Amino acid sequence: MSPAPAKAPVRILPSILTADFGRLAEEMAALDQAGVDRFHLDVMDGHFVPNITFGPDVIAALRPHAQAPFEAHLMVSRPEELFGRYIDAGCERLLLHPETLQQAHHAYTAVRDLGARPGIALSPATGLCHLDHVLDLVDTVCVMTVSPGFGGQSYLSAMEPKIAEARRRLDALDRHVELEVDGGIGPETIAAAAKAGADVFVCGSAMWKYPSFADGVTDLRARAESARR
Repeated sequence: MSPAPAKAPVRILPSILTADFGRLAEEMAALDQAGVDRFHLDVMDGHFVPNITFGPDVIAALRPHAQAPFEAHLMVSRPEELFGRYIDAGCERLLLHPETLQQAHHAYTAVRDLGARPGIALSPATGLCHLDHVLDLVDTVCVMTVSPGFGGQSYLSAMEPKIAEARRRLDALDRHVELEVDGGIGPETIAAAAKAGADVFVCGSAMWKYPSFADGVTDLRARAESARR
């Protein structure tokens, strides 16, 4: 019998949707100092999702204020048009929704050819069938545990079987692909998502409820690690 694959380290990623946008660079620098593993940047265009956030120019302006890597979660129509702009702005990873792609295979390959890591983001009603034939192309599978578009939503525990099935698929690969969860992650929910199989956790509004960002990173990491033992 083959040994179980080694578990990847827990990674804590703040989503900056809850940040004070008037002090965004300052808050990102504080999160960076608190020990986050990378930043999750929710890019929304008012078309694929109803909200509008920021684009590559804002990301480029933020890049000098933090050392941790950036990933852009592109909740936008026609994301292919600006892959290069997001990567030039400093994003080392792009998460793409399959519903937005004309040719998924070409899109993931294009991200890698431009020097970044491609990922697939699955909305709650989007099936794992979209992983078929692309797992050799992506470095991250992001299972959304809220509907995309707004921060502060409640965690959908009904997504845990989906996380667990994604974990089974990824464990069968001969290379590591991250399993990320995004939406409603906080001290009350991170253990369940970790137990289901996630190793990367996007934390939004919950991070701002701690006395300090360092407290948040430490507590959330400990809860996830404990649940995965």
